[in-house]
This record gives sequence, structure tokens and C-alpha cells, in this order.
Amino acid sequence: MNTQPPSAGAADQPPADDTTSSQAPEAHGEATADPAHPSHIRSFVHRRGHITQGQRDALERLLEQWSIAYTPRLLDVTAAFAGRAAPTILEIGFGMGETTEKIALSRPGDNFLGVEVFNAGVGSLLKRIEASAVPNIRIIQHDAVEVVRDMIAPDSLAGVHIYFPDPWPKKRHHKRRLVQPPFIKLLASRLAPGGYLHCATDWENYAQQMLEVLSAEPLLANTAKDYAPRPDYRPQTKFETRGLRLGHGVWDLIFKRVA
Repeated sequence: MNTQPPSAGAADQPPADDTTSSQAPEAHGEATADPAHPSHIRSFVHRRGHITQGQRDALERLLEQWSIAYTPRLLDVTAAFAGRAAPTILEIGFGMGETTEKIALSRPGDNFLGVEVFNAGVGSLLKRIEASAVPNIRIIQHDAVEVVRDMIAPDSLAGVHIYFPDPWPKKRHHKRRLVQPPFIKLLASRLAPGGYLHCATDWENYAQQMLEVLSAEPLLANTAKDYAPRPDYRPQTKFETRGLRLGHGVWDLIFKRVA
């Protein structure tokens, strides 16, 4: 088991802090109650944490332009991306946004919908969007389970990225891990046939749980025998590089929606 204290993706994760609500209303349609998911254990905990003045300024200036308010109604994705119809990739927990920005710049033909709860991370990605003039990113600052359940239409996503989610390493906290059978079942239903779900972690125990949970979902098929090589589109961060140099493992899992 990988026992290093910080996750390789942790440096791309924001310090925990309180959240604010997004301001840009971009959803329509009727909410659909999901009796299979009446409630859930949140995979994050709100704590007061550090946020830079630059991140605060970005939240004040740019949030309305690049964010979508959570509402319990299906999202009109084309309208949210200024009328652009393109394959949509959902990224859950984008941390400080370094990876999101790099992937979006390298894949200009795709739309990227990032979900994050922490102000520091949202502010950081907003700064990156402005600095790089990347037009194909939108942000929803809300709990990912509720966003997927209430705002994402079935059979609509081209892909989902879950990179270095909080490993909750203590056994008594494993129930807080994001990758659990009910959520993966929900995510699989939102993928279009042929769409992919890509997870990455640097905690071996969590990688094993991910492999077990994803393999048990009948709508998903593994693209590898077990763990997949890191694909070219997922950049290797400097912190991941340092971890690998120290002998820490990183595990990628890529599954596709089968029907």
C-alpha cells in the first residue's frame, strides 16, 4: 500500500475552505427525483482554509462569466457553452485547475465541465482561464453527486475524469470515498455509449477499491486487463513526477460505457 502522507495530486487540490454559490443560471427542464440516491455521504468536509487575494479577486470578477449555478434541473450544455455543441467531459474535483487547463487547451474540440466545491480551487482555475484565454471550460461549484444526479442528462457525456480524489486513508473513513457503487452506477448512466470514465489515484488501496467497484458495474467495461497506462492527454504534474521518482505508485483506470 502507498503510505506517503500527501497524495500525488494533493498539490493540485485546494486547501479546504467554505464555498460560495455560483451566480450564472444556465439550467432548464424538470428535475428528476432519483429514488436510488435519496441522500449520500459527502466526500468532502468544509473547513476554513487559505485563499489568496488573487483567487478572491478572480472569484469576484470572473465567477459569473465562467460558472453555472447549481439547480435541480437538467443543464442545457450547448447553451452553457455559448451555443457550442461538442463532446462534453465532466471533471470531478479539479483541485487548483492545473490539469483541467492543460487538457482543455490540448483538446479544443471538447467542452470541459469542472465541478469543485472549494473557493481556492475555483478561484485558481478562473485565473488560469483568464490567463490562457481557454474558452471551453465551465465551472459548477457544488457537490458533484448532486450535480450529476440533477443536472446531467442520461447518455450525454463523452467522458468523466476523476483524478486523485481524496483517499480518506483511515478505514473508518472509507465510506466517504467518492468512488462507491451507487455513484459509479449513476455516472455510468450519464455516459453516452462509448464514453469513458477515467480515474487516477496514488493510493494503492483506493486503486484496488476503484478497480473492484468499476469492474462490478455492468454498464462499464475495462479498457485494460486491470490498470491502464497513463494516457497522453492526462498530463503528469510536477508533484506526481516527484512522487514517482521517490518510488510512489500512480494507478490509472479507464473504463468505457458498453451500452
